[in-house]
Amino acid sequence: MDYRTPLSRVRGLGSAKSGTGHWWMQRVTAVALIPLSFWLIYFLGLSITAPYSETLAWLMSPLNSVGIVAWIIAAFYHAALGLQVVIEDYVAAEGPKIILIWVVNLAFLLLAIAALLAVFRVVSIG
Repeated sequence: MDYRTPLSRVRGLGSAKSGTGHWWMQRVTAVALIPLSFWLIYFLGLSITAPYSETLAWLMSPLNSVGIVAWIIAAFYHAALGLQVVIEDYVAAEGPKIILIWVVNLAFLLLAIAALLAVFRVVSIG
């Protein structure tokens, strides 16, 4: 026979454990991506229509390169957070869930590093 109250049975479990910080970071990155995505769209339009030298000059501007770098960091972090939530919601077994979260985080970290290195390499060429 269990004499504990329902509250004592669920204390320390569920979404109240560490989900608040995760939820806030997902919202912060989503809000940050709104203006940064306009920056990226302008850059992509410029890279399609303008000559390479003009695109390179635009990207070499400190403000523009910081904007693109900020977009890369925010986008990959936001994507990793979102996929983590999907994995936590739809993968029932604890072992595969942890492995998938680690794989997703590692993959997005490597992709972000590759994108950042590409930007830094283009900036350093000019």
